[in-house]
Amino acid sequence: MAFSKMTFAVVSAALAAAFSAPAVAQTAATPWELKPDTGYAYDKDGKTYSYKMGTSNAGELLKGAKKVPKGTLFFIGHNGQLYMRSGPYLEGDGKFKFGPDQ
Repeated sequence: MAFSKMTFAVVSAALAAAFSAPAVAQTAATPWELKPDTGYAYDKDGKTYSYKMGTSNAGELLKGAKKVPKGTLFFIGHNGQLYMRSGPYLEGDGKFKFGPDQ
């Protein structure tokens, strides 16, 4: 399924923030802190960037853009590739379905 550059931009920013934070054992989900008027990019080499955006060419930006469906999980695979998965990612009790083995 093809997704727009904006979709990858948003994902990239969150990933950049996650990888730049100190390593801490995480037991609960934390919200992404995405900023308005900021574009987030995941480039062809797998690097992430954030860009300050303006409004003069917003129409062009939205051409071909697609909304990210609710219930979408983004993750980096063992091969370093960015993936997305639609569908359930929480257990019935609200725990992350793909969390570390206990």
